[in-house]
Amino acid sequence: MRIATFNVNSITARLPRLLAWLESSGTDVLCIQETKCSAEQFPHAELRELGYESAVNATGRWNGVALLSRVGLEDVVTGLPGGPDYEGVAEPRAISATCGGVRVWSVYVPNGREVEHDHYGYKLDWFRALGTAVAEDAAGSRPFAVLGDFNVAPTDEDVWDPAVFEGMTHVTPAERAALETLRATGLADVMPRPLKYDRPYTFWDYRMLAFPKNKGMRIDLVYGNAPFVAAVKDAYVDREERKGKGASDHAPVVVDLDV
Repeated sequence: MRIATFNVNSITARLPRLLAWLESSGTDVLCIQETKCSAEQFPHAELRELGYESAVNATGRWNGVALLSRVGLEDVVTGLPGGPDYEGVAEPRAISATCGGVRVWSVYVPNGREVEHDHYGYKLDWFRALGTAVAEDAAGSRPFAVLGDFNVAPTDEDVWDPAVFEGMTHVTPAERAALETLRATGLADVMPRPLKYDRPYTFWDYRMLAFPKNKGMRIDLVYGNAPFVAAVKDAYVDREERKGKGASDHAPVVVDLDV
């Protein structure tokens, strides 16, 4: 099974590229973040033509997550059980399902904006709820993984220049401690290999020629439990999909499993 995670930064804007990538990559299960559409606008029909079932948690122009599968899509849970609201709204940031015997979550963790912003506290609360929600599956015997845009670089090696990010979100001790707490439920970081350079960055800003200069971050992560990790045969960042006109500012992370 080939499973991937991809922050598409608007599925309507990237749909032709996404469909082409699905065909060329041979992906069986895809976790999508930042659909930036309503549930009614989601392209179920176009994806069905390629053989994918789809489930979506989306409410409008911001956020939104989805799961695509051509190996089955069962027991779908929309949203983060017990998750916090932000300004009275339950944002569409999580969806889970069982695909070909593997339980997967697609998550889009809140950005946090600035350390002093209310959104930062919301981000940490969201992480705590995520850890509680996945604990049973993480410790279970069925292959299980949480994939998505975590909006945290796990270590200083996961950003192109730690000094540039000092005092900013995505690298603070509290955010990294939240990742450690999540891993402590029984999950491990599936480290992908880069297709170029020495670090598997997954995000490059559109500004300041960040991509050609490789000024990136590794914030799109795959956290799997022991049975999932044992089945991993390969993992890589498909950096090629970040190239060219109309690309997302993220690249897909692809994992091959022997299940």
